[in-house]
Amino acid sequence: MRAISAFRRFAALGTAVTLAVALAACGGDDKTDASGPDLGLLQPGTLRIGTLTDAPPNVYVKDGKFTGFDNDLITAVAAKLNLKPEFVGTDFSALLSQVNGGQFDLGSSSITITEARKKTVAFSNGYDFGYLGLNTTKTSGITKFDQLTGKRVVVVQGTVQDDYATEKQLNPVRVPNYNAAVGQLKAGTADAWISPAEIGEKMAKEQGGGVVVLAAKELSSAPTAYAVAKSNDKLREAVNKALDEVIADGTWTKLVEQYYPGRAVPESFKPGSGSVKFTAPKAGATPAAG
Repeated sequence: MRAISAFRRFAALGTAVTLAVALAACGGDDKTDASGPDLGLLQPGTLRIGTLTDAPPNVYVKDGKFTGFDNDLITAVAAKLNLKPEFVGTDFSALLSQVNGGQFDLGSSSITITEARKKTVAFSNGYDFGYLGLNTTKTSGITKFDQLTGKRVVVVQGTVQDDYATEKQLNPVRVPNYNAAVGQLKAGTADAWISPAEIGEKMAKEQGGGVVVLAAKELSSAPTAYAVAKSNDKLREAVNKALDEVIADGTWTKLVEQYYPGRAVPESFKPGSGSVKFTAPKAGATPAAG
């Protein structure tokens, strides 16, 4: 009888150990789903992000740290996925091909979704809307987009502003980054810069030397989103899910108020999947430190 009892105790212990191992394995699988090779990352546990260094308030470097609305938002998204964000600076003209070519897991740079860009990369759900900006100088006399014919217009290569200028047959001068665009206006080698309006307005104030102004803006018809490789549906889906979570928990609203104080959200725009309830940003919030 004692032998039988001992056997039963041993069998029960074995069952408990097996169950514990199975539960531990399940827990490990959950973590792997969030941060492991199942998301097709270049390095498990790390989200390698291609971005720009010179486009405040969206993406820029301050005190050696990548920040801005887009980058702070993707940092919050990465936290939901138990991933460590790793930012790398690049030029916008190369960003999409670098994402699809496997140099980055994701591209973050206020990227407007267009049909042409969908041929190179896939996009997350939209997280922001944007305006085309018309930057010029105080003495140019240019106040409207329809005054640009025959003028020397500068754009950053590969941007939606480049597309706009090309469609309008403005024969734009293409530069690699936003600093170069502002530099041409200050030097008098360009009459106007078609910019992302928020970036153009901030750079006019901070780097325009009192010469550069934002003269006009108009709402872009498409949202901005994060770029992922066309082959990586699992990462795109995970980012979309986490994006809805940071919209629902108020992080998105907080960042909008920080980086775009007082900016109204168009009624037609719904961030993320569009099904998540969010608090409308408050007017008159404190501006982000530049």
